[in-house]
Amino acid sequence: MSRIDPSRPFIPVQIAVLTVSDTRTLETDTSGATLAEKILKAGHKLAARKIEKDDATAIETQLRSWISDPMIDVVITTGGTGITGRDVTPEAFDRVLEKRIEGFGELFRMLSYQKIGTSAMQSRAIGGVASGTYLFALPGSSGAVKDGWDDILVHQLDNRFRPCNLVELMPRLKEHLRPATR
Repeated sequence: MSRIDPSRPFIPVQIAVLTVSDTRTLETDTSGATLAEKILKAGHKLAARKIEKDDATAIETQLRSWISDPMIDVVITTGGTGITGRDVTPEAFDRVLEKRIEGFGELFRMLSYQKIGTSAMQSRAIGGVASGTYLFALPGSSGAVKDGWDDILVHQLDNRFRPCNLVELMPRLKEHLRPATR
């Protein structure tokens, strides 16, 4: 069974939160606030928090800005992962991802199915890597944010989590960008 190894020191990561919504403000954004609170409670650093409209180009622009920021290790979005015409977060992710983490969306939907049944199929939650930055897109409900964080991300973004975690892979995410050495 996987577990936290207390003999390893905790390494906080810098996480940016992007809420995708045409209607929310920082004052009414309960999903983004929930996620930010959970990030801080886990011991990580909230590097940035922003709201962006349901516009693939605007989302892509913000993602690229954070991906290029060396002070941001992880970007988590909330909202825009459904199947309606305005839901374009996965399309924006497709424009920036170098590698997908297929298991993230699969695991998220499996866990969601246990809680909301077949409605879980409507989520297009996605994860991946771009230029050494992890990116995860969660649905916009507070419940989905809690599930994604509490059941997946809090563990994978904790370097003490065994048998393996995403933090310990961070130094190797840009290997393809380095020149080969002999």
